[in-house]
Amino acid sequence: MANWLFVTIMALLLAPVYLWCFKALPGERWQIICAIPVKKMIDGTWQGLNLTYYGLFNAMALCAAVTLVLILTAAAGIDFGIFSAIITVLLGVCLPGSRLIARWVEKKPYTFSVGAASFLGIVLGPWLVLLVEAAAKHFLSISFETMAVVSALMVGYTLGEGIGRLACISFGCCYGRPMDQMPPVVQRYFLWIAFTYTGDTKKIAYAHQLGGKRIFAIQAVTAVLYSLGALAGTLLYLHGHYPGAYFFCLLVTQGWRFLSEFLRSDYRGDRKISVYQIMSLLTIPYAVLVGLVFPSSATEIDILAGLHILWNPAAILFLQALWITMFIRTGRSHVTGSALSFHVYPDRV
Repeated sequence: MANWLFVTIMALLLAPVYLWCFKALPGERWQIICAIPVKKMIDGTWQGLNLTYYGLFNAMALCAAVTLVLILTAAAGIDFGIFSAIITVLLGVCLPGSRLIARWVEKKPYTFSVGAASFLGIVLGPWLVLLVEAAAKHFLSISFETMAVVSALMVGYTLGEGIGRLACISFGCCYGRPMDQMPPVVQRYFLWIAFTYTGDTKKIAYAHQLGGKRIFAIQAVTAVLYSLGALAGTLLYLHGHYPGAYFFCLLVTQGWRFLSEFLRSDYRGDRKISVYQIMSLLTIPYAVLVGLVFPSSATEIDILAGLHILWNPAAILFLQALWITMFIRTGRSHVTGSALSFHVYPDRV
């Protein structure tokens, strides 16, 4: 009963957030949080550093994903120290590596790709977990089930991917095709959730001049689909079906990543089938291999045991550090600028 209640509360928390974000974030107001003056110019204005909602939602997505992984692994009896070591190693490899892959695919120096990061995480994650397990067993005499961690990582990643689509809506990237270019059946049933972006600094405006037009809300569809996948994966995990949760969430995310790019207009390379789509397809048979290499025994898990970890001050500080790091890394805009000026109100002196 507690497992179902936990998943239901997750759904109830996400639903109103998504409804508001789908309505508000395409607007010009919701791209830049603030601008920080960094250098005074000759004309007396200041050059500003823009901090974006893209970074804010990415930081929220990462923290939500890691929090879910933390709860699930704690429910499976995995020590917090082991958990933090795995997350640190995984992010330390995937975040820098994803930028290199994105630059290679998109031929742009200032870019970041969640698709590249997820591919690295899916491919390297099980082996990094195995490496940490071997080190923990050798130096600390601590052992744990590898598949329990790998499965939890996949479930958390699915939730993070869903929430992370809000960052794309705010920035105006990863956008769908104009509704008038979509098949008639899509125009008929999905016109009511089409996005209309405003603001010249949205990527959709300066990259494809699609500002002000009705666009298929591919990010919203992805956010809902991935979040539902994460909720189902959480239930499977809490019932001890680690391989099932792992493969289900991977199939939802990577299968939809392959299909959804046919409905998008943003640049993903010059090929008809992009490098990211090829990566997503390759992960599916790879996941079958992972399931065979890392066997698992089905055990019932009580979510209440996992929730107790949130009372650990070290866990709270770890999540805060991740949030700050991700916001600083992805929240500083490299493609938009600002000019600031300051003045005094004479009638208030």
